Amino acid sequence: MLDPGDPCDVFHFRVNPNPAELRVPGDTWRRRAAEVELLFPAVVFGAVSLGSARLGSARPAAAGAADGKPECDRGGKMAAPALSGRTGSAGSLGNSPTMAAGSRLPHGGVGPELDFRSAARVDDLNRLIQEFSKHDQREYDDQRALEIHTAKDFIFSMLGMVQKLDQKLPVANEYLLLSGGVREGVVDMDLDELSVYARGTDYDMDFTLLVPALKLHDRNQPVTLDMRHSALGHSWLSLRLFDEGTINKWKDCCTIVDHISGTTNYFFSPTLVADWFYQSISLVLLEVQKKPQRGMPRVEKVERNGTIISVILGVGSSRMLYDIVPVVSFKGWPAVAQSWLMENHFWDGKITEEEVISGFYLVPACSCKGRKENEWRLSFARSEVQLKKCISSSLMQAYQACKAIIIKLLSRPKAVSPYHLRSIMLWACDRLPANYLTQDDFSAHFLLGLIDDLQHCLVNKMCPNYFIPQCNMLEHLSDETAMLHARKLSSVRSDPTEHLRTTIEHAKAANRLTVELQWRGSSSNLPSPQSDAGGESQPDDRLAKKLQQLVTENPGKSISVFINPDDVTRPHFRIDDKFF
Repeated sequence: MLDPGDPCDVFHFRVNPNPAELRVPGDTWRRRAAEVELLFPAVVFGAVSLGSARLGSARPAAAGAADGKPECDRGGKMAAPALSGRTGSAGSLGNSPTMAAGSRLPHGGVGPELDFRSAARVDDLNRLIQEFSKHDQREYDDQRALEIHTAKDFIFSMLGMVQKLDQKLPVANEYLLLSGGVREGVVDMDLDELSVYARGTDYDMDFTLLVPALKLHDRNQPVTLDMRHSALGHSWLSLRLFDEGTINKWKDCCTIVDHISGTTNYFFSPTLVADWFYQSISLVLLEVQKKPQRGMPRVEKVERNGTIISVILGVGSSRMLYDIVPVVSFKGWPAVAQSWLMENHFWDGKITEEEVISGFYLVPACSCKGRKENEWRLSFARSEVQLKKCISSSLMQAYQACKAIIIKLLSRPKAVSPYHLRSIMLWACDRLPANYLTQDDFSAHFLLGLIDDLQHCLVNKMCPNYFIPQCNMLEHLSDETAMLHARKLSSVRSDPTEHLRTTIEHAKAANRLTVELQWRGSSSNLPSPQSDAGGESQPDDRLAKKLQQLVTENPGKSISVFINPDDVTRPHFRIDDKFF
């Protein structure tokens, strides 16, 4: 099973417009897919992707503003959390004072380590966090891994067909696939407009897929990020410096502003892009469903949630949620985040700066007072994938447990996102010594520290963005809402054991629902006793056995299965570049 702190594998896949083709990445398909975050250089219709080339300079040129200066020139920079009081956990300099380590008993003996605030035993908290991780991080057998892969191929093929509709999407595109849906805080998006989905009830696994509508990776392409009308961390995107072909292609997804000089400026609109994307995906899925093919996933739901398109697919006995987000992809690093590079960070010496600052995105999200039709939010999701490699497994387990607690507890009103907790964790990694954060048996300390930090942020209405510290992500909160959530967290801090037990029960219930649905699905697919034993279920069994044999005998190699929908009894196999 993959450890959440381990470096993630990178797989290269071809987006195939024919959903009947299935590719299986050799010995990697058994890995637990829900923990893997992948960057996919996609090849659509035979065009070759250039991939993710390394930058030649450790300090890439920043994307400039309309007047040629850095995008943001603002006074009064908000200080990043300092050692004496950043986001401010009680244990900011090592062991927390809330921990009565080796508590001395009246007779002079040493008792179990206790949490001073709640009197909870630290060993009990560690055990509960481990139990939650066991139920939350599920291992998948070969059949489930194959279903996950089938769903991914279907989504990629669907996007290839969307590109073919009107040629708006780049032919050679680069998708970022993240484990966990938008509701899990894997990207900084607003959750207010999202429908409520629950694991077990609505889906079994969830993913977020960032799909560039514009891919601005050419250093010679001038880009105008106009931050004059936006809050920190947000921007308008002008197309006025783009070629006429690009402007004509996207003109219907732009708001038009006429300048006093008589020139016309086109601003790429996140809401109009989301409208077009949802309509295109819906049209493609309708066409695909008119001609169903054997083994093709069932489209159980297609729903627009704000600027996100949520698709739930059924493959075999599995249900997979894909939150598909149209984005703008950039190489390099924005000027507004340039000062962050000058600071010392926990990942220094563990990964290269080129890996961390290889690019950023604009995601379709607006600030509290911004104009939804024009404003995008800067996202560093690609960098966060790299930073995750440097976070210890014990801290990641505490983070996942804490996230599960706050998703339930702070869901109404949706003022606090799991992404805020992710930022707090990254600040803690910068603040605390590495040898402290890598302690295997400190998960309880980390959990309580994250709760303390989040409560501190709410009381002070201050949560700096990790990459843009001068951007306060809680600035928009009212005093009433902030104190309401702070009081809820206080109840967690007073009895973390009980809240962990409740979270474990929720995870168990979701798993039971998944197992029951799988059992029902497999039971309904079993041949009846009167059916011919040599019926059409046999070729599937032979194919599965053959595929399993190939994977076992060819570790590390790319294995593809090509199936003719008109004759599924004669599959063709390919190992790397050899067919047989």
